[in-house]
Amino acid sequence: MYTLSTPLLANGLHTRDGLTGSLYAPENTLISSPGITIMASMFTRSQVVRSIRKKPLALVGMAVLALLAYVFLFSSSSAPKLHSQKKYSYAKKSKGWLSQGNKDLRILTSMPKNHISHYDLNKLDVTEKGHVGEVLILTPMLKFLPEYWENLNKLTYDHKLISLGFIFPRTTEGDYAMKQLEKAIKTTQLSPKKFKKITLLRQDTPSLESQLEKDRHALAVQKERRLMMALARNSLVFTTISPSTLWVLWLDADIVETAPTLLEDLIAHQKPVLSANVYQRYTKDGKPSIRPYDFNNWVESEEGLRLAKEMGDDEIIVEGYSEIATYRPLMAHFYDENGEPNVEMPLDGVGGGAVLVNAEVHRDGAMFPSFPFYHLIETEGFAKMAKRLGYEVFGLPNYLVYHYNE
Repeated sequence: MYTLSTPLLANGLHTRDGLTGSLYAPENTLISSPGITIMASMFTRSQVVRSIRKKPLALVGMAVLALLAYVFLFSSSSAPKLHSQKKYSYAKKSKGWLSQGNKDLRILTSMPKNHISHYDLNKLDVTEKGHVGEVLILTPMLKFLPEYWENLNKLTYDHKLISLGFIFPRTTEGDYAMKQLEKAIKTTQLSPKKFKKITLLRQDTPSLESQLEKDRHALAVQKERRLMMALARNSLVFTTISPSTLWVLWLDADIVETAPTLLEDLIAHQKPVLSANVYQRYTKDGKPSIRPYDFNNWVESEEGLRLAKEMGDDEIIVEGYSEIATYRPLMAHFYDENGEPNVEMPLDGVGGGAVLVNAEVHRDGAMFPSFPFYHLIETEGFAKMAKRLGYEVFGLPNYLVYHYNE
C-alpha cells in the first residue's frame, strides 16, 4: 500500500475537504493523474529481512547516510543565526566586561567612530588669530643644539596644534643627537606646553661622514649632499603629514633664534610657500653684529637661465658659490634694517632654513627632487616644482631668523 498525501488522487478526483486521500495500487504499477506519475513498489516484511541478512553493510551505510543528512539539515538551519550575531558589541555590556581588561574594549575605545575617519581637505582653514590649523614642524637633524629646542618651546602658537617630526642619519653622531633629543622631549612632554605629537625617524639612505660646517658646505660635495638631504626630507614629510595638517614648517636644526610668534607671523601671509631670511650673529671688532647666511633664497636671472641651458642633463646649479656665477638677486642681500618685516619678495628658489609650506602643496606632489630638476636639486628644486604646479613662492627679506654660529 502507498499513501499519497495530496488533494489530487490517482483517478483525477479530489477529496471532499481537499486534505488527505489514500491511494492503493498493486506492486510495481504506475499511478497516473494529470501532472503526476508515481511508481509504487511494494515489499513484504520477509523480503526486507532476507535483504538485510544478505547485505548487512547496506543497512549500516543507510544508517550513516541518515545520520549525516540529519546533521547537515539541523546544522545548516542554525547557521544563519550564528552568522547574524555581531562580532563586537559597541554597547556597554556590564561593569565586569569593563573591568576585566578586555582587549576588545581597548581596541574599540581607541578607534574612531564607526571605524572610519572622514576629512574634508577643502575645509582646512585658519582664522585671523592663526591658531586653528594644525602645524607640522619638520627638522632633519644631524646635531642636537639645546638652543634650537629652547627656541622651539618658546613658540606662542598653541602647542596642542603642533606636531614635530625629526629624521636622523644612521651615524654615530646621529645616534648621539637622537638620544639627546629624546631626553629633551621627555621633559617637554611632561609639561603643560607639550606638543601634540612627536615622531623620530632614522634615515634609510646614506649620509655624509663628516658633518662639519666647512666640509658639508664645500662645493665638491654639494650634489651628493643635497641628494641625500632631498631623500631625507621626502621620507620625513610623507611619513609624518596627516589629513589634518594645514601647514608644514621646515626648520633647520641649527636655527637657534626666531620670534616667538614665528608661526603666527608666517601664517598671516597665507602664501603657498614662504621663506624667512636666515642670518647669523657674530662678533665684529668686539661688537655684536649680524651677517647673511642662507643664499638659497633667490630670483632667477638671465645668466642663470643661460648656464642651465648649456649644462648636461645631470648637472646642477648650486647658489652662493663664486665658481658658479649666476648673478641671481639673493634675498639675503635685500635685508633692510629699517624696513617693514612683512614686505614680500617673489622668489624662484628657497633654502630650508625656515620655510612655511601650505600642506596642499606637498599633497599635490611637490617634493624635494633628489635628481636634477631643471638643473636644480633639493629645496631649490622644490621651489621650482611648486611653481610648475601653479603655486607662488615668496620670501620675507626683512623677517630674520638666526643660524647657529659654530
